[in-house]
Amino acid sequence: MHGYGPMPQQPTTSRPSPATLTTVRVILVALTVLSCGLLGWAAMLRLAIVTRRPRDWFLLVVVVALNVGLFAFIMATPDDPDQMSDAAALFMMLWILGLLAGVITYYLYAEIRHYNALGAQAPYGAPAHPLPYQQQHLAGPQQHQPQQHQPPNPYTAPVTPPTPKPAPRRLDQVRAELDELSDYLRQENKDSRDGEGR
Repeated sequence: MHGYGPMPQQPTTSRPSPATLTTVRVILVALTVLSCGLLGWAAMLRLAIVTRRPRDWFLLVVVVALNVGLFAFIMATPDDPDQMSDAAALFMMLWILGLLAGVITYYLYAEIRHYNALGAQAPYGAPAHPLPYQQQHLAGPQQHQPQQHQPPNPYTAPVTPPTPKPAPRRLDQVRAELDELSDYLRQENKDSRDGEGR
């Protein structure tokens, strides 16, 4: 087994590209406007799935209830606009405008804020928790963390660096070479005398 700890897990939530986010937002907003707010629950459903916050799930239920109530109110009104009272028409128009403004504004605000916070916490393509060597590189050379002194291990013998051998002195080297040269000359001189005696 290696002495390394468990590797950090990659974040499960990946940030889509800006073009994809813009396209989805435009489609959901257009769907909400063209349906007069009756399909506003689709934008709130996406927001609740993306953020996974209890508040967004609660608001999704509220919007669904308002959509059901608006649909029932529209079905209960007479088909002929002349037979509808001014108060009923005003009430239905305020209901539709309020639902449109509330759903679109909150959906865009909450989703943009969610993805901005997600991008600030974990940049796209980077792990959520950097490895120790990444933390050292990110910290820079100026920031040094205090090192903790550990007690010496009694089972490991202290390693002493080898002592360098002193280099031979230049004078001793020259003296040794002169001695070798003088021995060589004596030997040559002796050999020459022996040759002449013969």
